[in-house]
Amino acid sequence: MSDKITTAVIREKKGRERITALTAYDTPMAALLDEADIDILLVGDSVGNVVLGYEDTLPVTMEEMLHHVKAVRRGSGRSLVVADMPFLSYGAGADKATSIMNAGRFLKEGGANAVKLEGGTGIAPLVAQMVEIGIPVMGHIGLQPQSINQLGSYKARGRKRGEAEALLESARALDEAGVFALVLECIPRQLAARITAAIRVPTIGIGSGEFCDGQILVTHDILGLGKNGVPRFVRRYLDINSLMAAAVREYASDVRRGGYPSPQEGYDMPESELEGLR
Repeated sequence: MSDKITTAVIREKKGRERITALTAYDTPMAALLDEADIDILLVGDSVGNVVLGYEDTLPVTMEEMLHHVKAVRRGSGRSLVVADMPFLSYGAGADKATSIMNAGRFLKEGGANAVKLEGGTGIAPLVAQMVEIGIPVMGHIGLQPQSINQLGSYKARGRKRGEAEALLESARALDEAGVFALVLECIPRQLAARITAAIRVPTIGIGSGEFCDGQILVTHDILGLGKNGVPRFVRRYLDINSLMAAAVREYASDVRRGGYPSPQEGYDMPESELEGLR
């Protein structure tokens, strides 16, 4: 296994080596991704709609996120574990002291190596303060799922000049504030290229094209695990749903016809111990 990935290692990869990132929500998946040498495991607030059955990410709480961060940390050794700060746990949803305390909990209690915040120029001062006291921060601009009620849709962002300029300004502000990496979600590939060239830290794209310094996707999406539809930018590498369904149907059939368990799949006791049992 390679050496432990740190935020400094991620920064140093810019322009030298593409960064790999995937989501993880539990110990077994974290261990699998870690062993596959994935650089970053994001414990995303996407756990809400991917695992917990919520319609979107907004209901996810600090305590739910901490629960999943701890599980992922127990399964990881090499990968950098990044915790998503959930809706209203920072920024406008909490005062500065509470925001910093919540971020610190992910490192102190959850064992995460860094946190991720959605937002642009407006949260740059908060990011700078977190970084100053030793909390590594990953930024996130473009489509921001936590702002879905304000944005109104999950469509790509930055297709018009004014919005593209604002995103470029946000990227520069977050870079100056000290983020170690910046997620670009669902922005035009040409704009992602401009941002990647304009800032000192790596960009990690999701639906933002091939010019980013790295890529991240939801693990369940690339494995075909779950019933959720997937965006156009997701490439499915496996169809686990079908494999699992077939296995479960075979198990159910074996039980119903008496084919499972066989004598070899049970335990025996000596005949002498059976004597006298009534």
